[in-house]
Amino acid sequence: MKAFVMNEIGETGFAEKEVPEPGPNDAVVRPTKGLVCTSDVHTLHGAIGERENLTLGHETVGVVDEIGEEVDGFEEGDRVAVGAITPDWDSPAAQDGHPSQSNEPLGGWKFANVKDGTFAEYVHVNQADANMARIPDGVTDHEAVYVTDMMTTGFMGAENAEIPVGGTVAVFAQGPVGLMATKGARLQGAGRVIAVETVPKRQELAREYGADDIVDFDDGDPVEQIHELTDGEGVDAAVEALGTSGTFEQCVKVTKAGGTVSNVGYHGEGEYVNIPREEWGVGMAEIDIATGLCPGGSLRLERLLRLLEKDRLDPTHMTTHEFGFDEIDEAFRLMETKEDGIIKPLVEFE
Repeated sequence: MKAFVMNEIGETGFAEKEVPEPGPNDAVVRPTKGLVCTSDVHTLHGAIGERENLTLGHETVGVVDEIGEEVDGFEEGDRVAVGAITPDWDSPAAQDGHPSQSNEPLGGWKFANVKDGTFAEYVHVNQADANMARIPDGVTDHEAVYVTDMMTTGFMGAENAEIPVGGTVAVFAQGPVGLMATKGARLQGAGRVIAVETVPKRQELAREYGADDIVDFDDGDPVEQIHELTDGEGVDAAVEALGTSGTFEQCVKVTKAGGTVSNVGYHGEGEYVNIPREEWGVGMAEIDIATGLCPGGSLRLERLLRLLEKDRLDPTHMTTHEFGFDEIDEAFRLMETKEDGIIKPLVEFE
């Protein structure tokens, strides 16, 4: 089979690999749609260290091609969404309520980390009954591929923020994860959602997904703008969805005492993330800092697919570009440069 691989740090290419075989509890899926993620670009440039001949990608939907003898929830030919995070559900971390971490920090993150990813003609899925979900008939593959990472991660940002019903939240950065955090905040019952973003198309989508106010950081310090919008009170919660120390500090600065900073950004550069001492109440302002990776599991996927089935949102509006599998290197290039107004590129496998 053909696979799109990281040959070494900074270098990609197509390679021929053996079609994977499922173990007793596993499945092999033939992808139909996939998405390129900025974290794929981070991986390519060494954020998790050297990798050689590693198939990239972690966001995919497709058709079950083969199942292991112990799999009882799926049949060959089923349309399925595959979680970007595929934990070992019998691990101590998963049993303790932290399935994304599995047996080690970030251990549930297997695709394009510790095993081949999803940009291939066939994909191996461990513990298939627990890590896949059947796509409802009324949901397209294009819609469903967003539940595998962008929706589950962005919604986690809002869930972890513990936004009180009617409360105020600021979401820093309106990339795909930030946009879904904005939508998640609205679904959680936030009374006011402030989106921090400067790109016009992303500002437009932020409003579509539920932002009441847009703070453009090109117009001045976003901390000052948010304090002005809230009459100096700050927000009940802030979501960091970019992955820089600067935006993390701004989140702390706008969060009122007793509030929550929810981090979903991928901090792939720098040695430290700084916390501003005074605004943190010299460590005693009771501002909680919550972090998370990407909630996986069939139950989570099924719930998100239900939102699509019931028309609670349309995530496909984030798709700005479409590529064939053979053109995936160009999708990677654009996700790195952010040229041509790219937000999310869809990869068509067939």
